[in-house]
Amino acid sequence: MCHNTTEINRQLRKRGYRVTPQRQLILDAVCQLGKHVTPEAVYEQVHRIAPTLSRATVYRVLHFLTEQRILTMVHMADGRLAFELAGPEPHHHLVCRSCDSLLELPHSVLRSFRQAMKSQYDFETDVSHVSFFGHCTDCHDSAGA
Repeated sequence: MCHNTTEINRQLRKRGYRVTPQRQLILDAVCQLGKHVTPEAVYEQVHRIAPTLSRATVYRVLHFLTEQRILTMVHMADGRLAFELAGPEPHHHLVCRSCDSLLELPHSVLRSFRQAMKSQYDFETDVSHVSFFGHCTDCHDSAGA
């Protein structure tokens, strides 16, 4: 497993929730499938083990775990959503519109952006995840741009 069930249990209990069997199955599926997994892939993985678990439940649990900052939601170039386990520090993504590749961006890169929002607009940003869209080096170079 790539997640610490004890720690996740502690986090959820602290907030008045618990790790239900459904939540555990979905967390396990996210880990087994790797980074940036779609809800459909999670559903297919979980459905093999628990055929009575509905797609709606999978979606609800994925969004609940995202709200609890256990998972992070990633916007893909084609508009799909994907999920991954949240790490100790938030990170962001550069998403290529041509090949759909993802590059992780450390949270520290947004420090000056957050400071500018505060100083220029007196606005405190709650930036837990941002996806920036564009073209990776390979696709940019192959297009001759």
